[in-house]
Amino acid sequence: MIVVDTNVIAYLLIPGDFTVWASAALRKDGGWVAPLLWRSEFRNVLTLYIRQGHLTFSLAQQMMQEAESLMLGGEYMVPSSLVFSLVEQSKCSAYDCEFVALAQDMDVPFVTSDARILEAFPSTAVSLETFAG
Repeated sequence: MIVVDTNVIAYLLIPGDFTVWASAALRKDGGWVAPLLWRSEFRNVLTLYIRQGHLTFSLAQQMMQEAESLMLGGEYMVPSSLVFSLVEQSKCSAYDCEFVALAQDMDVPFVTSDARILEAFPSTAVSLETFAG
């Protein structure tokens, strides 16, 4: 089991340079989990792609359904006290710290491509390429 950042979910479902890495990570460990926040973040990513003309509303809705199916049973609430503890220790956003808090609480790696998180939490966060490679 691994906690995955929203960017990893996006890389898996929106074809691009990192899709191969996200696919490899899924093959390596299909037990993907995330805080409930991932849904809002992924909707925001899809909205950006729609507004840039890279996705239609219909395709974005289909990708959201695929993501929800992928993450079914792997969505968790994160205690605010854990999030604030990590915010206090770093310069990361509360959003980012939700993912780190979940990984630490579950004692599993947090797979991300976010350089700031990787630097701030090296004992918890692992890069997508490193994990999948």
